[in-house]
This record gives sequence, C-alpha cells and structure tokens, in this order.
Amino acid sequence: MTRTVYLNGEFLPADQAKVSIFDRGLNLADGVYEVLGVLDGKLIDSEGHLARLWRSLGELSIPAPFGDEEVLDFARKLVAQNCIEEGLVYMQITRGVAERDFVFPAGVTPTVFAFTQPKSDAFREACQNGVTLKSAPDLRWARRDIKSTGLLAQVLAKQAAKEAGCDEALMVKDGTVTEGGATSFFMIKDGVLITRPLSNDILPGVTRKSVLALARDQDLAVEERTFTLEEAYDADEAFITGASTYVCPVLKIDGHVIGTGEPGPMVRRLQDIYLDFARASLA
Repeated sequence: MTRTVYLNGEFLPADQAKVSIFDRGLNLADGVYEVLGVLDGKLIDSEGHLARLWRSLGELSIPAPFGDEEVLDFARKLVAQNCIEEGLVYMQITRGVAERDFVFPAGVTPTVFAFTQPKSDAFREACQNGVTLKSAPDLRWARRDIKSTGLLAQVLAKQAAKEAGCDEALMVKDGTVTEGGATSFFMIKDGVLITRPLSNDILPGVTRKSVLALARDQDLAVEERTFTLEEAYDADEAFITGASTYVCPVLKIDGHVIGTGEPGPMVRRLQDIYLDFARASLA
C-alpha cells in the first residue's frame, strides 16, 4: 500500500512530499510538533493535544494556520487512508520558508505536514508488560514546556539508553528526575502516586494530565513534587505515559529493579482506567 502523507493542504504519496531546504524548521528548529494517538482507528484525547499545539505555537509567536476542525479533518483522513487501527499521527508546523536569519521573517506562511505510524506488536507488548530506563543528564533547553522540534538532547539520551540495552531514557537535572526522553514519568511509593510538577522543566504531557485526573477521580493519593533518582530507584512501582505508550510499566532503572520487577497492582489498575478513558475520548 502506498503511504499517504499531508503537506500544506494536500494529501500526497510519501515520496512526492517535499519541503524546501530554506524551511526554518530544517535550518533553525523553528517549529513545533504534536502527536495524536490512534486507537480503534480513531483519535485519542484530541482536545488536549490540540490545546497544547496552539499553546506551543503561541509561545513561539507562530500564527496558527487553521483551527481544530481542519486538523481533525486531515488527521482522520490520514488515519483512514493509511489503514491505521492503532498507532499515531505526527504533525509538525514550522514558521515557514525564508532566507536563513535568526530574527522572525515577515510575510511567510507556516509549513504544515503530518504522517501516520502504526504501532508494532513488539511495541504494544512492551507498553503493556514493561520497559527499562537508563538515566541521562537533562541537557535540553530551558523551555521544555514548549513542544519544539529541537530534540537533539533527547536523541542523544535515547541513543545512549538503546546502546545500554534499555528502552527509554530518564532525564535528570540537578539530581532530580524531570521526565522520560519522550514520555512523562511517575513513581508510586507507599500507595502515593508521585510525579514532577509542571514548570518550564517538563513538557505538559496530555496523557500525564489525563492520568492525574483519573487517579484523583479514583481517590488515589497524588503528589506533584520533585524527587531524586535514588527515590525513583526505591519506588514500589513506576510507569511512563505518552500518546503512544499510554500507561507503560517501568521494570528497571539503571539496572535497579523496581518493586518486584513486574508490573504492580496500581500500574495495572491505571492501565485499565486509562484505556477505558481513551476509548471514551475517541473522535
């Protein structure tokens, strides 16, 4: 089957989609991205993801080229045309095409493209049954709350994790855990769900937000606070969240076994609760 992508209002075969070498996203990482999860051929929690997309664009003063309905329309068409039952829609919006210069150019039109990726059986199994993490210094820029396309620090951290035989990086700043390389991180200690509070230090994860709301709805104890890597090693349970990972158990961090080394009862409960929520949010 020919893969279909979206570029600036057109649906094209992937090999026909071209972006200018003068695009500021390519030359300056002057753009943002968003990822929508797909389950049962529909979009998960799209309202939260679109709200974050518009916020990221606003923080960089990139004009929004369209509204919610236009995004949902091309995302749904991509899902249908590529026969995606479970996976994701990746979309990127850059400031546009202009001569390379650090200051914002006038009169340019944002570049918009999107594509789908299916979830593999191996990835699905790992998300359900658990992954291992490797810690890495958090070398990202100071505005991690913006979902910017400048991801080199995460690339290096996740590559180091892979080379160590791990599935994901765990970023650490000044001795405290921030988040995963492409996920939010949670730990559970003495029945309390603990995650780092929102600030410029972390991305406001959409799945993170939903999981926290669901946990509170279930009367689970929740703390948003900073914590050390050593505290994470000593957690009773741990998990990561993301648009494609959902609620994914963490079995080891830097070789330290978390709890029993198997997905714990609270993580399993949150997996079920989140999946019910995800299916109820499908659009």
